[in-house]
Amino acid sequence: MEAATSSERGIVRRARRPPGWVAPGPLPAGPGERADGWPAADEDLCYLCGEWRIFQKLRGHRFSLDDLATAWFALESLGERRVERALDLGCGSGSVLMMSAWACGAARVVGVEAQEVSVGLARRSIAWNGAAARCEVRHGDLRDPVMVPEGAVFELVTGTPPYIPLGDGVVSSKVQRGPACFEVRGGIDDYMAAAARTLAPGGVFVVCHSHPARVTAAADRAGLAIVTHRAIVPREGREPLFSVFALERGGRAATEQPPLVVRDRHGQWTDAFRAVRHRMGMPA
Repeated sequence: MEAATSSERGIVRRARRPPGWVAPGPLPAGPGERADGWPAADEDLCYLCGEWRIFQKLRGHRFSLDDLATAWFALESLGERRVERALDLGCGSGSVLMMSAWACGAARVVGVEAQEVSVGLARRSIAWNGAAARCEVRHGDLRDPVMVPEGAVFELVTGTPPYIPLGDGVVSSKVQRGPACFEVRGGIDDYMAAAARTLAPGGVFVVCHSHPARVTAAADRAGLAIVTHRAIVPREGREPLFSVFALERGGRAATEQPPLVVRDRHGQWTDAFRAVRHRMGMPA
Protein backbone atom coordinates (compact mmCIF):
# COMPACT_ATOMS: atom_id res chain seq x y z
CA MET A 1 0.00 0.00 0.00
CA GLU A 2 1.25 3.49 -0.81
CA ALA A 3 1.97 5.88 2.00
CA ALA A 4 -0.65 8.61 2.18
CA THR A 5 -1.36 12.10 3.40
CA SER A 6 -4.81 13.51 4.03
CA SER A 7 -5.84 16.68 2.28
CA GLU A 8 -8.67 18.71 3.80
CA ARG A 9 -11.06 16.23 2.22
CA GLY A 10 -9.61 13.08 0.63
CA ILE A 11 -6.33 11.17 0.57
CA VAL A 12 -3.26 11.97 -1.51
CA ARG A 13 -1.12 8.86 -1.86
CA ARG A 14 2.62 9.34 -1.57
CA ALA A 15 4.98 7.51 -3.88
CA ARG A 16 7.04 4.61 -2.55
CA ARG A 17 10.08 4.41 -4.80
CA PRO A 18 13.53 2.83 -4.63
CA PRO A 19 16.40 5.24 -3.97
CA GLY A 20 17.58 6.85 -7.18
CA TRP A 21 14.55 5.76 -9.24
CA VAL A 22 13.31 8.51 -11.53
CA ALA A 23 9.81 8.30 -12.98
CA PRO A 24 9.84 8.23 -16.79
CA GLY A 25 7.38 9.78 -19.20
CA PRO A 26 5.52 13.09 -19.43
CA LEU A 27 5.04 15.28 -16.40
CA PRO A 28 1.54 16.07 -15.13
CA ALA A 29 0.05 19.55 -14.96
CA GLY A 30 -1.14 19.16 -11.38
CA PRO A 31 -4.32 20.58 -9.84
CA GLY A 32 -3.93 24.13 -11.10
CA GLU A 33 -6.79 26.36 -10.03
CA ARG A 34 -9.48 23.69 -10.43
CA ALA A 35 -11.87 23.41 -7.52
CA ASP A 36 -11.91 19.63 -8.02
CA GLY A 37 -8.15 19.32 -8.40
CA TRP A 38 -7.79 17.44 -5.11
CA PRO A 39 -9.67 14.33 -3.89
CA ALA A 40 -13.03 14.64 -2.19
CA ALA A 41 -13.73 12.99 1.17
CA ASP A 42 -14.56 9.60 -0.38
CA GLU A 43 -11.68 9.66 -2.90
CA ASP A 44 -7.93 9.28 -3.15
CA LEU A 45 -5.35 10.43 -5.67
CA CYS A 46 -2.98 7.57 -6.59
CA TYR A 47 0.07 7.18 -8.79
CA LEU A 48 -0.70 5.41 -12.05
CA CYS A 49 2.34 5.41 -14.34
CA GLY A 50 5.38 7.65 -14.24
CA GLU A 51 4.31 10.83 -12.48
CA TRP A 52 0.74 10.58 -13.74
CA ARG A 53 -2.00 10.04 -11.18
CA ILE A 54 -5.61 8.88 -11.04
CA PHE A 55 -8.61 9.87 -8.94
CA GLN A 56 -10.49 6.89 -7.48
CA LYS A 57 -13.32 6.26 -5.06
CA LEU A 58 -12.06 4.77 -1.79
CA ARG A 59 -14.85 2.17 -1.81
CA GLY A 60 -15.52 2.05 -5.53
CA HIS A 61 -14.03 0.15 -8.44
CA ARG A 62 -10.26 0.69 -8.54
CA PHE A 63 -7.66 0.03 -11.21
CA SER A 64 -5.99 -3.34 -10.85
CA LEU A 65 -4.00 -6.07 -12.55
CA ASP A 66 -6.41 -6.51 -15.46
CA ASP A 67 -6.06 -2.83 -16.41
CA LEU A 68 -2.27 -2.93 -16.17
CA ALA A 69 -2.03 -6.18 -18.14
CA THR A 70 -4.37 -4.89 -20.86
CA ALA A 71 -2.48 -1.63 -21.36
CA TRP A 72 0.89 -3.39 -21.33
CA PHE A 73 -0.21 -6.15 -23.72
CA ALA A 74 -1.62 -3.51 -26.07
CA LEU A 75 1.77 -1.82 -26.29
CA GLU A 76 3.52 -5.16 -26.77
CA SER A 77 1.07 -6.18 -29.50
CA LEU A 78 1.48 -2.93 -31.41
CA GLY A 79 5.16 -3.54 -32.00
CA GLU A 80 6.48 -0.79 -34.26
CA ARG A 81 3.03 0.35 -35.42
CA ARG A 82 2.39 4.04 -34.87
CA VAL A 83 -0.71 5.05 -32.93
CA GLU A 84 -2.32 8.38 -33.77
CA ARG A 85 -5.77 7.51 -32.41
CA ALA A 86 -6.68 5.10 -29.61
CA LEU A 87 -10.05 4.14 -28.14
CA ASP A 88 -10.85 2.57 -24.76
CA LEU A 89 -14.28 0.95 -24.53
CA GLY A 90 -15.97 1.08 -21.12
CA CYS A 91 -13.06 3.16 -19.83
CA GLY A 92 -14.28 3.40 -16.22
CA SER A 93 -12.18 5.87 -14.25
CA GLY A 94 -9.72 6.05 -17.12
CA SER A 95 -6.81 3.84 -16.06
CA VAL A 96 -6.23 2.03 -19.38
CA LEU A 97 -7.04 5.18 -21.34
CA MET A 98 -4.42 7.18 -19.46
CA MET A 99 -1.80 4.42 -19.55
CA SER A 100 -2.23 4.35 -23.34
CA ALA A 101 -1.98 8.14 -23.54
CA TRP A 102 1.07 8.16 -21.27
CA ALA A 103 2.84 5.55 -23.40
CA CYS A 104 1.80 6.67 -26.90
CA GLY A 105 3.19 10.17 -26.95
CA ALA A 106 1.02 12.55 -28.93
CA ALA A 107 -1.77 10.06 -29.69
CA ARG A 108 -5.35 11.27 -29.38
CA VAL A 109 -7.18 8.94 -26.98
CA VAL A 110 -10.96 8.61 -26.61
CA GLY A 111 -12.83 6.75 -23.90
CA VAL A 112 -16.50 5.75 -23.73
CA GLU A 113 -18.08 5.16 -20.32
CA ALA A 114 -21.70 4.79 -19.18
CA GLN A 115 -21.32 5.46 -15.42
CA GLU A 116 -21.50 9.19 -14.71
CA VAL A 117 -19.37 8.94 -11.55
CA SER A 118 -16.58 7.19 -13.48
CA VAL A 119 -16.74 9.73 -16.29
CA GLY A 120 -16.26 12.52 -13.77
CA LEU A 121 -13.25 10.85 -12.16
CA ALA A 122 -11.63 10.12 -15.53
CA ARG A 123 -12.05 13.68 -16.76
CA ARG A 124 -10.53 15.11 -13.58
CA SER A 125 -7.57 12.72 -13.83
CA ILE A 126 -6.99 13.67 -17.46
CA ALA A 127 -6.97 17.36 -16.50
CA TRP A 128 -4.64 16.70 -13.53
CA ASN A 129 -2.19 14.93 -15.86
CA GLY A 130 -2.26 17.77 -18.39
CA ALA A 131 -3.67 15.60 -21.16
CA ALA A 132 -7.04 17.28 -21.79
CA ALA A 133 -5.92 18.56 -25.19
CA ARG A 134 -5.64 15.03 -26.56
CA CYS A 135 -7.78 12.85 -24.27
CA GLU A 136 -11.56 12.80 -24.19
CA VAL A 137 -14.13 10.77 -22.24
CA ARG A 138 -17.60 10.46 -23.75
CA HIS A 139 -20.53 9.71 -21.45
CA GLY A 140 -22.69 7.00 -22.98
CA ASP A 141 -23.19 3.36 -23.89
CA LEU A 142 -20.45 1.73 -25.99
CA ARG A 143 -23.15 -0.27 -27.80
CA ASP A 144 -24.46 2.95 -29.35
CA PRO A 145 -22.58 3.71 -32.63
CA VAL A 146 -23.33 7.41 -32.11
CA MET A 147 -20.75 7.44 -29.28
CA VAL A 148 -17.92 6.88 -31.77
CA PRO A 149 -19.05 8.47 -35.05
CA GLU A 150 -15.49 8.55 -36.41
CA GLY A 151 -15.87 4.93 -37.52
CA ALA A 152 -12.93 2.64 -38.27
CA VAL A 153 -10.07 5.07 -37.63
CA PHE A 154 -8.50 3.88 -34.36
CA GLU A 155 -5.17 2.07 -34.66
CA LEU A 156 -5.55 0.79 -31.09
CA VAL A 157 -8.78 -0.23 -29.35
CA THR A 158 -8.76 -1.59 -25.79
CA GLY A 159 -11.38 -2.96 -23.43
CA THR A 160 -11.67 -4.55 -20.00
CA PRO A 161 -15.25 -5.84 -20.10
CA PRO A 162 -17.16 -7.31 -17.16
CA TYR A 163 -16.97 -11.13 -17.04
CA ILE A 164 -20.10 -12.17 -15.12
CA PRO A 165 -23.48 -12.61 -16.86
CA LEU A 166 -26.50 -11.20 -15.06
CA GLY A 167 -28.13 -13.90 -12.96
CA ASP A 168 -24.86 -15.61 -12.03
CA GLY A 169 -24.51 -13.78 -8.73
CA VAL A 170 -25.56 -10.78 -6.66
CA VAL A 171 -24.79 -7.42 -8.27
CA SER A 172 -23.01 -5.14 -5.79
CA SER A 173 -24.84 -1.96 -4.81
CA LYS A 174 -21.55 -0.17 -4.07
CA VAL A 175 -20.60 2.70 -6.34
CA GLN A 176 -19.22 1.62 -9.73
CA ARG A 177 -18.72 -2.03 -8.76
CA GLY A 178 -21.85 -3.68 -10.16
CA PRO A 179 -21.41 -2.70 -13.82
CA ALA A 180 -17.64 -3.19 -13.56
CA CYS A 181 -18.09 -6.90 -12.75
CA PHE A 182 -21.49 -7.87 -14.18
CA GLU A 183 -22.68 -7.56 -17.77
CA VAL A 184 -25.22 -4.87 -16.94
CA ARG A 185 -24.76 -3.16 -20.31
CA GLY A 186 -23.51 -6.09 -22.34
CA GLY A 187 -20.36 -8.15 -22.30
CA ILE A 188 -17.62 -9.46 -24.57
CA ASP A 189 -19.90 -9.69 -27.63
CA ASP A 190 -20.77 -6.01 -27.35
CA TYR A 191 -17.16 -4.96 -26.83
CA MET A 192 -16.11 -7.07 -29.81
CA ALA A 193 -18.82 -5.55 -32.04
CA ALA A 194 -17.83 -2.02 -31.00
CA ALA A 195 -14.17 -2.78 -31.70
CA ALA A 196 -15.03 -4.15 -35.15
CA ARG A 197 -16.88 -0.88 -35.96
CA THR A 198 -14.03 1.36 -34.86
CA LEU A 199 -10.79 -0.51 -35.59
CA ALA A 200 -8.71 0.95 -38.41
CA PRO A 201 -7.30 -1.36 -41.10
CA GLY A 202 -4.14 -2.91 -39.69
CA GLY A 203 -5.09 -1.90 -36.16
CA VAL A 204 -5.22 -4.07 -33.05
CA PHE A 205 -7.92 -4.67 -30.45
CA VAL A 206 -6.68 -5.78 -27.03
CA VAL A 207 -9.11 -7.14 -24.47
CA CYS A 208 -8.93 -9.10 -21.22
CA HIS A 209 -11.35 -11.84 -20.21
CA SER A 210 -11.54 -14.91 -17.99
CA HIS A 211 -13.34 -17.15 -20.52
CA PRO A 212 -11.25 -17.77 -23.68
CA ALA A 213 -14.01 -19.73 -25.40
CA ARG A 214 -16.37 -16.77 -25.12
CA VAL A 215 -13.72 -14.46 -26.58
CA THR A 216 -13.14 -16.78 -29.53
CA ALA A 217 -16.86 -17.08 -30.28
CA ALA A 218 -17.43 -13.33 -29.98
CA ALA A 219 -14.47 -12.64 -32.27
CA ASP A 220 -15.89 -14.96 -34.93
CA ARG A 221 -19.25 -13.22 -34.80
CA ALA A 222 -17.61 -9.78 -35.11
CA GLY A 223 -15.30 -10.72 -37.96
CA LEU A 224 -12.12 -10.38 -35.91
CA ALA A 225 -9.41 -12.95 -35.31
CA ILE A 226 -7.23 -13.61 -32.26
CA VAL A 227 -3.61 -13.27 -33.32
CA THR A 228 -1.98 -13.81 -29.95
CA HIS A 229 -3.01 -14.27 -26.33
CA ARG A 230 -1.41 -14.73 -22.93
CA ALA A 231 -2.69 -16.07 -19.62
CA ILE A 232 -2.08 -14.01 -16.48
CA VAL A 233 -1.25 -16.17 -13.45
CA PRO A 234 -1.41 -14.40 -10.06
CA ARG A 235 1.05 -16.75 -8.34
CA GLU A 236 3.25 -19.62 -9.45
CA GLY A 237 1.40 -22.93 -9.25
CA ARG A 238 -2.08 -21.41 -9.49
CA GLU A 239 -4.59 -21.32 -12.32
CA PRO A 240 -4.74 -18.24 -14.59
CA LEU A 241 -6.80 -15.36 -13.27
CA PHE A 242 -7.66 -14.14 -16.79
CA SER A 243 -6.05 -13.81 -20.23
CA VAL A 244 -5.24 -10.90 -22.53
CA PHE A 245 -5.99 -11.18 -26.24
CA ALA A 246 -4.83 -9.22 -29.28
CA LEU A 247 -7.19 -9.32 -32.26
CA GLU A 248 -7.07 -8.01 -35.80
CA ARG A 249 -9.04 -8.28 -38.99
CA GLY A 250 -7.76 -11.19 -41.04
CA GLY A 251 -7.08 -14.89 -40.63
CA ARG A 252 -3.63 -15.23 -39.11
CA ALA A 253 -3.23 -18.29 -36.92
CA ALA A 254 -3.33 -17.46 -33.23
CA THR A 255 -0.19 -17.91 -31.15
CA GLU A 256 -0.26 -18.59 -27.42
CA GLN A 257 2.46 -16.83 -25.47
CA PRO A 258 3.86 -18.25 -22.23
CA PRO A 259 1.81 -17.30 -19.17
CA LEU A 260 2.79 -14.15 -17.34
CA VAL A 261 3.30 -15.15 -13.70
CA VAL A 262 2.97 -12.20 -11.34
CA ARG A 263 4.40 -13.70 -8.12
CA ASP A 264 6.62 -16.67 -7.47
CA ARG A 265 5.94 -19.39 -4.88
CA HIS A 266 7.37 -17.14 -2.16
CA GLY A 267 5.03 -14.29 -3.01
CA GLN A 268 7.69 -12.10 -4.63
CA TRP A 269 7.21 -10.36 -7.96
CA THR A 270 8.75 -12.33 -10.81
CA ASP A 271 11.33 -10.82 -13.16
CA ALA A 272 8.72 -10.95 -15.92
CA PHE A 273 6.23 -8.90 -13.91
CA ARG A 274 8.93 -6.45 -12.88
CA ALA A 275 9.61 -5.95 -16.59
CA VAL A 276 5.91 -5.19 -17.14
CA ARG A 277 5.96 -2.56 -14.40
CA HIS A 278 9.14 -1.05 -15.82
CA ARG A 279 7.55 -0.81 -19.28
CA MET A 280 4.56 0.99 -17.78
CA GLY A 281 6.57 3.51 -15.80
CA MET A 282 6.14 1.90 -12.39
CA PRO A 283 8.94 1.14 -9.93
CA ALA A 284 9.93 -2.51 -10.21
